[in-house]
Amino acid sequence: MMRKALKTSFRTVKSHMIMVAILLLVIATAIIEPKFFTVQNASNILSQLGPLSFTALGMTFAIVCGFIDLSIPGVMGLTAVVTVNLIDPIGQVPALLVGLAFGALLGFINGTLVVSAGAMSLFDAIFITFGMSAVYGALALIISYGKTFQMRWIEGNTSIFDTIGSTTIGPIPVPVFIFIACIALFHILLTKTYMGRSITLSGGNKVAARLAGIAVKKSVKQVFTLSGLLAAVGVIVMFSRVTTVSPKFGTGFEMNSILAVVIGGTTLKGGNGGVIRTMFGILLVTLLKNCMNLLGVSTNLHLVMSGFVFIVAIWLDSQRDKRGLVA
Repeated sequence: MMRKALKTSFRTVKSHMIMVAILLLVIATAIIEPKFFTVQNASNILSQLGPLSFTALGMTFAIVCGFIDLSIPGVMGLTAVVTVNLIDPIGQVPALLVGLAFGALLGFINGTLVVSAGAMSLFDAIFITFGMSAVYGALALIISYGKTFQMRWIEGNTSIFDTIGSTTIGPIPVPVFIFIACIALFHILLTKTYMGRSITLSGGNKVAARLAGIAVKKSVKQVFTLSGLLAAVGVIVMFSRVTTVSPKFGTGFEMNSILAVVIGGTTLKGGNGGVIRTMFGILLVTLLKNCMNLLGVSTNLHLVMSGFVFIVAIWLDSQRDKRGLVA
């Protein structure tokens, strides 16, 4: 009886490893640095959730469909430059809407290229999206002349961006509510709609999905469009908070997004995952960064730790796939 109970407990811990990791990280940091449990630090954590939250959501759809979108840095950089340059000529609301549509368009272009090239495997699509990131990044540099833009240079009204970047409802920043709304919307989209089921089945087995009558190519275009759209949302949130825009705006977000998705329990094999899992992955990645900042860890060691966690996450995903475990 005792052995059975221990085995059940071990399986429970294994299947909820992300929750255990978050709990252990919080306890360890709180012991070492008491400032962790302060209102100011809690506010910092919530603020840092912003851009990564949205790029990771988009990456979730791509990975569930059996792909990885490495174009995020380029999409974010080009979308940011275009959006900021449109605020004065057409106004903040049209510029914001154009920015979101432009991000979705860039994602659609990625999906169309993947489908047109017949790159229906994970590795083929990686190279295409990586190449498109370079193209978009170069265009951002050309348009901006390599300069960094600042909100104070904008002559028109920026009240919406100010609201997104600095307003709180109680102690909670506005972007957190936007993120919660996106979590609810895209969870329903992935789990309760024909589109979501088509994406999941396409990721599990594209041949079987095609034989079942699912428009696999359409699903591929949809996931990349969503990834571009959500990257654009991340751009708006990030620009509103930091009030500066650089052509290199999205550097590093692709790796952190993949990390959050895989740590959350979505398998790189495709066909299995969800936005709720990604939410916990985002929380763990953000907490890890916050803990290292509190402990005074250097930026270089940040990168080392992030790389190490990334490798561990990929290894765990491989082990989970071999054993048929679900995080």
